[in-house]
Amino acid sequence: MKLLSVNVGLPREIEWQGKRVRTSIFKSASAGHVRVMTLNVEGDEQSDLSVHGGVHKAVYAYPSEHYPFWREEVPELDLSLGTFGENFTTEGLFEEAVHIGDRFRVGSAEFIVTHLDCLVSNSAFALAARK
Repeated sequence: MKLLSVNVGLPREIEWQGKRVRTSIFKSASAGHVRVMTLNVEGDEQSDLSVHGGVHKAVYAYPSEHYPFWREEVPELDLSLGTFGENFTTEGLFEEAVHIGDRFRVGSAEFIVTHLDCLVSNSAFALAARK
């Protein structure tokens, strides 16, 4: 696995299906090293702590290999790394090869996979929020 980008963002309110919602889906690449803490990545904040964040969901990773598909599907959107709300944009780390309990080291931090089901819902929401 190669880490291509570390992405962070703060909550913002957007219009979503006729309502104002608070989301942290908007991320941008960090410059240089960032500190990873127990609850999040430095400079990042989750919006809905009932489903994101906390000790067991502090960092979200997304494979860069999915970007070409989405760029073809929605060529009118600028899909820079971090578009899908991921903190880590990776290369060579695919969902079908990752299992709960797997451990990965990035720099001096160790990450344990605790959750695997955000991919489709984050992708759909991230794209819709940008239109």
